Amino acid sequence: MSSDAADATDEEDPIAYFLDDITYHGKSDRTRAFYERVLRDFEVFLTEGSRPVPVAEASHRDCMAYVHGLRGEKSESTIATYASYLHRFFAYMIQIGTFESNPMALVVEEMDESINTDPTRREIGVAPMREFVSAVRHPLERAVVVTLLKTGIRVGELCNLDARDVHLETPGPRPDVPVRAGLDGRPDSMYVSASPSRGQVSNGEERTASNKRKRDTTIPIDGELARALRHWLAIRPDTRSAATPLFVSTSGEWGARLTPDMVHHLVETHARDRGWYRDGGGAEENVTPHYFRHFFTTHLRDRTGDRGVVKYLRGDVAQDVIDTYTHDWGDRVRDVYEANIYSLRI
Repeated sequence: MSSDAADATDEEDPIAYFLDDITYHGKSDRTRAFYERVLRDFEVFLTEGSRPVPVAEASHRDCMAYVHGLRGEKSESTIATYASYLHRFFAYMIQIGTFESNPMALVVEEMDESINTDPTRREIGVAPMREFVSAVRHPLERAVVVTLLKTGIRVGELCNLDARDVHLETPGPRPDVPVRAGLDGRPDSMYVSASPSRGQVSNGEERTASNKRKRDTTIPIDGELARALRHWLAIRPDTRSAATPLFVSTSGEWGARLTPDMVHHLVETHARDRGWYRDGGGAEENVTPHYFRHFFTTHLRDRTGDRGVVKYLRGDVAQDVIDTYTHDWGDRVRDVYEANIYSLRI
């Protein structure tokens, strides 16, 4: 197809152009069909008003009205999926120079309630958290707590980490296990996969917890976390599993992969000592591993003002959305993270 013909196709039916392109990029027929259903539904919506609007001229208000119209008819998860597909469409058309703006960008931002601060939850500042961390002396327990605080990962994701998922520029003692291919050339990084699920085998071992990410995520490791991990790896016992878990028990289940229950217990023990946990206290009062995810989200978001980076680190952003960012997205994440991550002074 000539350049002029392609431009004409973009203007006459940008949806068809987009659908052809995602097919060329390897999307399945099923995925293409879903995109087409969503995009054509949106197109019809734009023609039903008193003033029909071409897709290329849709405004933020048009997109908001469309999403609002889905409420009551679709589940919240389905609405979020529709929104992400529209966002992907508009972002792609901007990348190829056909559209000038993405009216879905602000809509998706406004829809995202998954990282809003819970107003009923205990709020802990960085200074008290530093004091809490300073009291955690055992290398395993400190490495676990600092990993949760510095990365915002879920407790199941922490338990599923294998030695291959961490690449330290200055490794110190560590298992003789090659890092993941995805971490080659990315020192001081942690790879959190979206795939492990409870009861399924991953890296040769049946897992006891599930990762709940929308996509695989590479998270920067700052100097404090790297130091905590090196101290842990210096005393880490041999593991029972050929998967070589990163975190293993040093007590009754010596050498066995940590489970979420083990992590909850160690965090609860230290939180009780600090007066941050009581029986019957509930999520709004008690400090648990999940609280550290809340702490990470709140403080990093407030420091950066960049919800996109925080959502990426949390694993709340799907691959289709990440694909809309520039090729240097990974560098941007690291730059923003390193410039803003709080110090725990360890």
